[in-house]
Amino acid sequence: MATTAPGSAALSARGEQVDALPSPYLLFLGDAVEAGYAKTAFGLRDWAPERCIGELALPGARVTTGLPPLQPREAYQRGARALLIGVATRGGQVPELWLPTLSESLRAGLDIVSGMHDRLGDIAELAAEARQLGRRLVDVRVPPDGIPIASGRKRSGRRLLTVGTDCALGKKYTALAIARGLAARGLDVDFRATGQTGIMIAGAGIPIDAVVSDFLAGAAELLSPDAAPGHLDVIEGQGSLFHPSYAAVTLGLLHGSQPDVFVVCHDPLRSHILGLPDFPVPSIEDVIAQTVAAGRLTNPAIRCCGVSLNTVAMDDQAAAEVIAATARRLGLPVADPVRGVGLEALLDACAAA
Repeated sequence: MATTAPGSAALSARGEQVDALPSPYLLFLGDAVEAGYAKTAFGLRDWAPERCIGELALPGARVTTGLPPLQPREAYQRGARALLIGVATRGGQVPELWLPTLSESLRAGLDIVSGMHDRLGDIAELAAEARQLGRRLVDVRVPPDGIPIASGRKRSGRRLLTVGTDCALGKKYTALAIARGLAARGLDVDFRATGQTGIMIAGAGIPIDAVVSDFLAGAAELLSPDAAPGHLDVIEGQGSLFHPSYAAVTLGLLHGSQPDVFVVCHDPLRSHILGLPDFPVPSIEDVIAQTVAAGRLTNPAIRCCGVSLNTVAMDDQAAAEVIAATARRLGLPVADPVRGVGLEALLDACAAA
């Protein structure tokens, strides 16, 4: 499974290729209390475990990856070469509370890798300390220069986009699992990363939510260029069309991706948009209808080919029941790619896109 698209190699603020990031990593969990905000750490643990040495959390954190808890100097002694910020904050800001630990990591010999909107190099005290110690501050969430305005031109090849009822519920995992599963079947398929975690895993991509709004759809076109008729790009989705904060990113990615098919990702236990209790999670049916209506602008033939459920908080019986019930209700293949339940049927539908 290839991971690099022409023109889509992500660069740090200093121009370094993401696939040359300093590693192995000590995963920094900050003071996170909800697992949904630590999706970067979990993504690296699950999809690049060979690059993860341990985790570091601040007092009060209630999230763990299950990796050994290590302090920066101990992690360095065990082979870690970078502290990777594995959590997100609303707005992508680096809290002042984190700065002493980030400084300690630099002094312990670790570079720092970040996918936050706040750029490490713009934090004066941190940048000065890194320069003095000869350490690197690597910002992954930096889009490439020269992104064009979208043309809307129909491109050759096939495209699949993962979409969601909310943020942080499995769009990246689903896209990775589909791409890996189809590649194992011998199909010509690429995973296209659109967020910082996907880029850290794949080594290339474009951080869509860091692109100026006028160029969002153009970035999505750049990420998934013309391809052979049998080729399939599996594009990592972002946000949700029903998210009051991030729907604009989702819409730009949808228009520029021009997906032939999409897979809806959903957490059956989530009642409200993450962090926004006044906004209920929409139904899968509403997401399908809205995605088709908006997606027809650039691909009139767009359709839903399946559903991915995040059942990690359920036992095996409950998960099997909700997967089967959802499939009966919608008349579509439904799977939990992490459990593997229903995955082959979902892959069949994706392959036929």
